[in-house]
Amino acid sequence: MQFGEVSALMDGQKVVIERLSASFRNKRIGHAYIFDGERGTGKETIALFYAKLLLCENTETSVPCEICHSCRRVTSGNHPNVTIIRPDGQNIRKEQMDNLIAEMTKKGYERGRKIYIISQAERMNIAAANALLKYLEEPEGDVTAILLTDSYASILPTIQSRCQRISFLPPSREAMIAKLMDRGITASMAATVTMVTANVEAAFQLAEDDVFAQMRKTVLKLMEASDRHVHEALLFIQSEWSRIFKEREETDRGLDLLLYAYRDIAASKAELESTRAFPDEKEFLDGLAMKITYSQLSAMMEAVLQAKRRLHSNMNRTLLMEQLVLNLQEGLLVV
Repeated sequence: MQFGEVSALMDGQKVVIERLSASFRNKRIGHAYIFDGERGTGKETIALFYAKLLLCENTETSVPCEICHSCRRVTSGNHPNVTIIRPDGQNIRKEQMDNLIAEMTKKGYERGRKIYIISQAERMNIAAANALLKYLEEPEGDVTAILLTDSYASILPTIQSRCQRISFLPPSREAMIAKLMDRGITASMAATVTMVTANVEAAFQLAEDDVFAQMRKTVLKLMEASDRHVHEALLFIQSEWSRIFKEREETDRGLDLLLYAYRDIAASKAELESTRAFPDEKEFLDGLAMKITYSQLSAMMEAVLQAKRRLHSNMNRTLLMEQLVLNLQEGLLVV
């Protein structure tokens, strides 16, 4: 990440920065935090900022100096007291958590606090989450955990209760759209990508990506096929959807886009003035809003959310999408 991007993230999360600096200044450092917020809000960047602050050799101003040996090693990813855990495949596994805890309790580290950062913490499997929970209940020495998530509700309540929650505010979506349009992105594409990420640079790269544009088009075509006939939608899944959404992560993104379309329908029904995810499809989605009741819409959105939850199992993805189409059709039968 470039310096300008880091600076912009810091400016956008001044409340979070001040809270962390105050905890350090007042010597009230927590043993566990959950940083939660939308993708692109800078959670990992600020977790590393806090790690630097806790290990910095020159902290008179309650911010890391960025130039001491310790700060430079955190920046380069080479500080032995800072460990980052990421999903191994689709999940964070118990073996990863066992190895982490062994490292945190091992003697021979450098002096100073040990910090471990768990990225996408909502993707810990049950065994990994339980192993972490036991460690959080009995922390040893000067150790700080920072769990990063964009789905706070997916974290076990027993883990939530043992961590300080720090929520990251998303930037103004309208301001992001304006910045993207200033760089030549269409209003409709800008509206869509700012639903996917709260980071302007990531949103710009996504808007320029031909594959993402094809994904966006395919999701809307699925909705059109579903509106005509369930059999046409099933055929579409086999012939076109499966060709575009080949991998699990791609399917997950497609389901997100589908959910945003249903949110547009909900906004239309409620006559809200919020910025749509698909403003160029307003006429079509408004038409669906007139056909679908609130109960039906709720059932259909729940069907998409259920598909997202099942996606991270070993279920065949084409079969999952076919089942979703059938569940969406059942949603239309809700009265």
